[in-house]
Amino acid sequence: MDRVAPKKHLGQHFLADLNISRRIAESLRLPDGVRHVLEVGPGMGVLTQFLLERRAEYETTVVEIDRESVAYLKVHFPGLEGRILEADFLKMKLDQQFAGAPLSVIGNFPYNISTQIYFAILAHRQQVRESVGMIQKEVAERIAAGPGSKTYGILSVLVQAWYDVELLFLVGPHVFVPPPKVQSAVLRLTRNQTLQLDCDEALFFKVVKQAFSTRRKTMRNCMKPFGLSAEVVADPLFDKRAEQLSVQDFVGLTQLVTAARQVSPGEAL
Repeated sequence: MDRVAPKKHLGQHFLADLNISRRIAESLRLPDGVRHVLEVGPGMGVLTQFLLERRAEYETTVVEIDRESVAYLKVHFPGLEGRILEADFLKMKLDQQFAGAPLSVIGNFPYNISTQIYFAILAHRQQVRESVGMIQKEVAERIAAGPGSKTYGILSVLVQAWYDVELLFLVGPHVFVPPPKVQSAVLRLTRNQTLQLDCDEALFFKVVKQAFSTRRKTMRNCMKPFGLSAEVVADPLFDKRAEQLSVQDFVGLTQLVTAARQVSPGEAL
């Protein structure tokens, strides 16, 4: 099969360096049990062609929302017959589409929805064992940031609760058509050993989001919407700001909020 030449389409920035495409494809490690790879937004198949080279290791499926790209893929990638999904990844039910089978998700993710893509991966965290994505450098750094960093935030905590995060390499604007005004980075997530957090996971999401809603305030002030008593907020955790708390600190904070709710239900959140 001839190597696919990138085309400008839908105002997006398409990867023009095939060496970068190959490197992204080769970044898949396929954790134990993964035999299905889902590429998000393949466009004209610049990355797809290298994924198909590893067909002996896994089955590649692609999901593309744009009809013109879908038509192009059907013509130029006969090896994908039956595995080109014309759909919105953000609305997919992966457990139904892949019958609960473990997955690796990969893609040159559209930068305007990259954060939403990672929240979708989190929603399917028991199934998505790995993700390799090229995204805007600043978003990658935010996801990989640790406590104490100014870029540490909601997505950092939520992703790191269930995944090991590696910022693999940076990609300059010159390898895209047309060149974007930002730098890019390739990020790999690998599912960690945490099957379930030691707290109410739905409440954990709420606590983390509330904590970073006013990052300059201490938890004592941030957590006021939960209606916690003075006795509860006397815990030293409430003296800290969100950016100072580790994933385990947020688990502990969620446990405290849960205990307080059981004693006095009816908080605002």
